[in-house]
Amino acid sequence: MAGTNTNFPSRRRKRVHYPFEEVDRGQPCVSCGDKCPGFAPHKWRCTCCNCGCRREEHDVIHDNLVTVMERLNVVGDNTKDVEKAKERALGLGYSWVPDGLPPGKVEEFMNSLPNDQVPRLHTSGEKFRDRQLIIQIPKQDMAEEFCRHLGDAAAVENFNQFLELREEAAFGVGRVKDYLPQDMECYKCGGEIEAGELAVFADRMDEEGICWHPLCFTCFKCDEIVVDLCYFFREGQVYCERHYAELIMPRCASCDELIFSGEYVKAMNENFHSGHFCCQQCDTSLSGQSYILREEQPYCVACYDGLFANRCEECGKKIGHDNKDLIFKGNHFHESCFEQRYSCGMCKQSLADKAFGNWDGMMCCLECYEKHLARTCPRCGEIIKPGAKRLGYQGKEWHDKCFVCKVCNEHIGTKKFVPKDDDIYCNNCYEESFGTRCAGCNKVIQSGGLLYRNEPWHPECFSCSGCGKSIHNTRFYFKEGKRLCTDCFGEKFAPKCDECNKPILGKYGEHGIIQPGKPDTKYVAFQSRKWHNKCFNCKKCQTSLVGEAFTMDNDDKIICPNCAQE
Repeated sequence: MAGTNTNFPSRRRKRVHYPFEEVDRGQPCVSCGDKCPGFAPHKWRCTCCNCGCRREEHDVIHDNLVTVMERLNVVGDNTKDVEKAKERALGLGYSWVPDGLPPGKVEEFMNSLPNDQVPRLHTSGEKFRDRQLIIQIPKQDMAEEFCRHLGDAAAVENFNQFLELREEAAFGVGRVKDYLPQDMECYKCGGEIEAGELAVFADRMDEEGICWHPLCFTCFKCDEIVVDLCYFFREGQVYCERHYAELIMPRCASCDELIFSGEYVKAMNENFHSGHFCCQQCDTSLSGQSYILREEQPYCVACYDGLFANRCEECGKKIGHDNKDLIFKGNHFHESCFEQRYSCGMCKQSLADKAFGNWDGMMCCLECYEKHLARTCPRCGEIIKPGAKRLGYQGKEWHDKCFVCKVCNEHIGTKKFVPKDDDIYCNNCYEESFGTRCAGCNKVIQSGGLLYRNEPWHPECFSCSGCGKSIHNTRFYFKEGKRLCTDCFGEKFAPKCDECNKPILGKYGEHGIIQPGKPDTKYVAFQSRKWHNKCFNCKKCQTSLVGEAFTMDNDDKIICPNCAQE
């Protein structure tokens, strides 16, 4: 697509000598590192012949210390002032400092910048400033001497008039005020600049009182801090020179020069000199020709096929850009060659342009697979298509989304589950549905239960009917259909010793129950009275009377015959 430029008024600019040189040949590539042996300029592109990266991606530097005024060639009669500014900056340890600030305020200004952008001598910040001068103020925008593609005399005239109008109508240098008398608002970020702080002012702004934080004085297009506070003003915004110039004139994406000729090419959302929209490989003009993009670079058809076309596994020939490139198992095929080699093992149809797979060594189209080979999900009853996420268990397969608990429908995935009768359950639902329940609380017994008279119990639920405390692993009685601990049974049902008044308890019976009437200790019964054997002693001499003769005293206490005679 062709574009047209508007001519500037006819004015002539004198040739001048520029006091700087840019060192680019052999400079390392910032992007490629050691892979690039150094910058080797293309004959007209702004790219490296070694690595293909753009010139500004290499470590291009100046051969000496350069100021913005020198680079723009606006020094005029102020040579001494420029030299003094250089000497002052060097004396303070920087390659540049804002004009008019005392040393203390210079440090305050520098501290407001990112550390890697502070132009301190012999640091990465000094190199950063040097690169920003080269990038933000391209030398080909400065003078005819640096341009190789201006074209005819009319284009040269337009270029020179552009320079003069740019300097007269747009160029300015930000002015740093070292002490604000009152709080002000930053023009860019809207934040507050407090009274007493530093602020940057642009004299070309029509409205008074507009200022910026030092860190916010950036190009409206690229958002980089404008180098040395050098700005170009247009429609209420500040720009670096590069992006200001592109508002006025188109820039060629290939050679990086502004286009001042009457006609130019628009392609790929970029602008080009008429002869610069070319194949990335052979430099053949692509104007009016077919081309193919590869990694955002244009190639003629011949170069694209030669560089990037894949070779067919079947016939060995290259697969051109106008042929289908079918890929199978990492190999490339012409469509016709693929059809010759591969067909469905069931319907015998070509597999080109079809979904297919390899099942048990047989190539099969998707249609035949679904009809004859696909498995059916037990949950939803639909087939499981190739590539679908699935889960298998004991020879069966489910859709991943269908592998859920039958009761709660929660997705199981790789969590633990329990199979039962062709269904699957999460652990909780299985226990709730099929787990052994306690005869006491009716809740599932998950571990540590006990069995009593064929009934399952939690240990804590197997308790005394009287006091409620657990009788697990302790002696207990069974009386009138109730389980009783020894204390409760003794209190309610056991005979009491006539001497100590404590219960006379039974012994273990079957199933671990203490049976009443079967004492664990021998005892003595006389008339309706009972004694523990250990308690059946003479009241006076404490001699055991078990199996011995005894008599009763006047207090109805048992005594031995000897004590009875006293």
